[in-house]
Amino acid sequence: MSSSDPYVRVTDYLESQQAKGLLRFITCGSVDDGKSTLIGRLLYDSKLIYEDQLAALEVESKSAGTQQGDLDLALLVDGLAAEREQGITIDVAYRFFSTQNRKFIVADTPGHEQYTRNMATGASTADVAVILVDAQLGVQTQTYRHSYIASLLGIRNVILAVNKMDLVDFQEAKFIQIKRDYEQFSRELDFDEVAYIPISALHGDNVIVTSERTPWYQGDSLLEILEEMEIADENSALPFRLPVQWANRPSSDFRGFSGTVCSGSIRVGERVEIQPRGFKSRIKRLVRGFDDVDDVEVHQAVTVVLEDEIDCSRGDVIVTMGAGCQVSDQLQAKVIWMSDKPLLPSRQYLFKTTNNLVQGEITDIRHKVNVNTLESEVARELQLNEVGVCNVHFDRPIVFAPYKGSRTLGSFIVIDRLSNDTVAVGMCEFGLRRADNIHWQALDIDKTARALQKGQRPAVLWFTGLSGAGKSTIANLVEKKLNTIGKHTYLLDGDNVRHGLTKDLGFTDADRVENIRRVAEVSHLMIDAGLLVLSSFISPFRSDRDHARARLEEGEFIEIFVDASLETCEERDSKGLYAKARMGELPNFTGVHSKYEPPLAPELTLDCEHDSAEICAEQVIQYLRDGEYLD
Repeated sequence: MSSSDPYVRVTDYLESQQAKGLLRFITCGSVDDGKSTLIGRLLYDSKLIYEDQLAALEVESKSAGTQQGDLDLALLVDGLAAEREQGITIDVAYRFFSTQNRKFIVADTPGHEQYTRNMATGASTADVAVILVDAQLGVQTQTYRHSYIASLLGIRNVILAVNKMDLVDFQEAKFIQIKRDYEQFSRELDFDEVAYIPISALHGDNVIVTSERTPWYQGDSLLEILEEMEIADENSALPFRLPVQWANRPSSDFRGFSGTVCSGSIRVGERVEIQPRGFKSRIKRLVRGFDDVDDVEVHQAVTVVLEDEIDCSRGDVIVTMGAGCQVSDQLQAKVIWMSDKPLLPSRQYLFKTTNNLVQGEITDIRHKVNVNTLESEVARELQLNEVGVCNVHFDRPIVFAPYKGSRTLGSFIVIDRLSNDTVAVGMCEFGLRRADNIHWQALDIDKTARALQKGQRPAVLWFTGLSGAGKSTIANLVEKKLNTIGKHTYLLDGDNVRHGLTKDLGFTDADRVENIRRVAEVSHLMIDAGLLVLSSFISPFRSDRDHARARLEEGEFIEIFVDASLETCEERDSKGLYAKARMGELPNFTGVHSKYEPPLAPELTLDCEHDSAEICAEQVIQYLRDGEYLD
């Protein structure tokens, strides 16, 4: 074939593109700093916009643009209707472009504080952050927040682009002042390199080529900096690690374990270990697609066939022998909270790691970080966009690495168990030493033996409902009836435990969660003693009651909804609590200031609007008899 053959030209072009390196970067910063306009300018001046796109842009600029009919380059990136209506970026927009020297994937991230979670999403896969600052306004709080999050998420190379220099007449003094302000803040962050550049994204100054309007700036243009910036792939030098995504068994004579190599390389015949199980074996085959290969390296998808028939499945990690990861069910992590509802310690969540889904809880917040000063502050909860250093406890050990050493194995997302929303992202720091020092002690007398001695089947009768519904009255009657027939009981009452077990807690949402967590743990211990435990608590949050249920075995948790309307409870108000709440003397009072979430499927519902406490108590006793709890 001749060099003029179209097939040859296309093949040569594709091969040349394949040989180019790829750089992922994000644009971030405060709202309206010109991030979308900058990306539009890069695409426009790089001649990467097709004629039909340009024609459509000209039309849209007149109807939806912000440049008085001139080309609004931000519209090339802001694709959502809401973004065009408001002139802001809401979601993360990814764009690909290529120059003679490099390929790029750029993520345009929103500047509004309420969309910080989207910025974190874009930063999680980026190599470089281009942080824009409005030359008129200088460094803003959101500039600090985005810089700190970029640092948290492993970005080590930053370009501070001082935009809208045309609006300050390209004054060098403005640029120098902003540079000094940012240098003072960023020296506390884990950045390897910070480049500073004055630009006008709207007019193209110092974007593709250097501008004559900044003769005092002697550096390269933004595109030249991006083309020349060297990003080392540190994962290549790390030991081999393969998170198993799938146990691959297409036929009876093939059993492999598939995943993508997140670090290192390995060859056929090398010794490996399966974490956290601890099994050891040797690589028998490496299969990529339909072909066997001799070795694999980082970022390659592969199916590993081992010499031994050992137990390995999704959630495990195959590692080089003697170079394993950390394994623990307790660790310290930095957490970026992304939900409108606050993070409450001790509440149960789902945690999604690279290849695993586990239940767990954030047991306590060691401190939160002030993004303006980077100082640590005491915190009982985390609000939207706040960053905290937290202790995390999983229901079983996981395989992880510190985030600084492995983005893949060092990160997780937190999922709300009820809504299935992603509410946080976390970056692992280290396993907690106490996890290695605390073990279950084997005991000869167990729950079954204790219950048999008492002639009963242990259970927690969890009475929940509004204040004044009749929980304590009914629970007290039930205990008296059980005591009369010789059963062994204990009543945990919401008011009584606050004199001792939970006397240090108030009535904020965070304190309520911790209150129920402690009661659930005590109830669990009493179940182990073979008792019938009557727990009478408002327990307003469904997730906390679910956590108490999850601590027990099937059939041991009996949720009893003491159902009475708010109006009825206020009429009774024997303690005068509702009256005080209405007068503002009792903040965070359930039913008035704080919501109550009724059970969705309780084992028993008591109609306290129409039935007496005596009738309701008899219904509970009958439920226990029918369920064979009273042998």
